[in-house]
Amino acid sequence: MNNFDFRTVPYLISQTGAAKQLGDIITQHYPEIKRVLIVTDAGFLRTGLIAPAMANLEQRGLQVSVFADVVADPPESVVLQAVSNAEKLEIELVVGFGGGSSMDVAKLIAVLSGSTQALGSMYGIGNVKGQRLPLIQIPTTAGTGSEVTPISIVTTGATTKMGVVAPQLYADIAILDAELTIGLPTKVTAATGIDAMVHAIEAYTTKHKKNPLSDMLARQALTLLWGNIDEACKNGSNLAARQAMLLGAMLAGQCFANAPCAAVHALAYPIGGIFHVPHGLSNSLVLPHVLRFNAPNAAGQYAELASIIAPDAQGSDEARSSALIHAMEALAQRVGIETQLRQVGVTVNDLDQLANDAMLQTRLLGNNPREVSLADARAIYAAAL
Repeated sequence: MNNFDFRTVPYLISQTGAAKQLGDIITQHYPEIKRVLIVTDAGFLRTGLIAPAMANLEQRGLQVSVFADVVADPPESVVLQAVSNAEKLEIELVVGFGGGSSMDVAKLIAVLSGSTQALGSMYGIGNVKGQRLPLIQIPTTAGTGSEVTPISIVTTGATTKMGVVAPQLYADIAILDAELTIGLPTKVTAATGIDAMVHAIEAYTTKHKKNPLSDMLARQALTLLWGNIDEACKNGSNLAARQAMLLGAMLAGQCFANAPCAAVHALAYPIGGIFHVPHGLSNSLVLPHVLRFNAPNAAGQYAELASIIAPDAQGSDEARSSALIHAMEALAQRVGIETQLRQVGVTVNDLDQLANDAMLQTRLLGNNPREVSLADARAIYAAAL
């Protein structure tokens, strides 16, 4: 039994319709607070799904401001602009209301507001100093698990990303409300759902910090995600399936927050950075090829997960591991998302840059069950082309 520590968000609410009670929740937990900032993106703001939460906040006498300039793969400039706005408004509590990018920006607003520490000095693991503003996270996709992770990803150059990883980035409260995910297009539901499955699979096979709690969460996350993703994609208005997907994504977030991700994410980041492919789809595109590469070192663990994803698989660990990989490939084809890099604009001429950029993701590659060389990374991209 390995020694381990485990952290997560202290208060979770999983309830359809809970976001409509946001004002009630804040006044219950933070009776002194008056000025609240909602962090989201323009597209989600246009859906009107934030309106009931804002109405409840205002009924409770809270002053509500909205920052809706979050973009996918948020650059430093967006984060710094959001922090500047929050400081001028003397914000006392931050609510991340959206996908992973909105929640990541909300985390950084909470730690940077009123702090003298520069964003650039926070990159890496454990480099955030001091405290933060109270923070509530409300995901609107069942994917990133960002509502329960201490990680925020920022685009730092034309194609490069950096991570801030620190315990201060854990929210105080996470609210899972399936009503907010009803309007998600099928392809977004599919890609974000597969992203959540990648979190569980990578946490289960990570070289560092894998532990009994993260393993338990990974298995339960995969059970919920695998059991509901087809229905959520086929019948997007099924609230029970949507709530199960949110819960599965959150559990996967809890496990990879403590048993970190590896080469799938390391190879996915350059695809997103260079070609502006959504994060979940980037993961899905390289997933089967990374799994095949890892199988010589991780077949036993993949075979254990196959009992959830490919329960009819028989035989050796290798055979069941292969069944897991085939099942994940078949899922991507079944839900209609892209399955080859060339479908998102990648050509053979891009493989060297992708591989070089992937090798910069040392925080992730160090967790992989099999060591990845530059030549290995290029070969995986070539297989995915």
